[in-house]
Order: sequence, then structure tokens, then C-alpha cells
Amino acid sequence: MLRDIFTNMSVKMPLRRKLYLVLRNNMIKIGRRQRCCGHPGEPGC
Repeated sequence: MLRDIFTNMSVKMPLRRKLYLVLRNNMIKIGRRQRCCGHPGEPGC
């Protein structure tokens, strides 16, 4: 499960943005109780 959280981390963007997207996308997944946040290819999705 931890591996799923950090998928797509190789996307070229600043580290601060990556961490923000990981947090945001995982909160969306938790809130919706789904495996995908709806932003495929972004960090954390």
C-alpha cells in the first residue's frame, strides 16, 4: 500500500509540488473511498 502512495513520483516537477499532489490526491482517494483520485499520472494517484 505504501508503494501505491508514491507511484508516479518520477514526473518532472518541483519536489514541493509533488508532495502537495501526493497529499491532495490521497485525501481525495480516502474521502471518496476509491483507488483512484481521478488524476491519472499525477503523483499519489
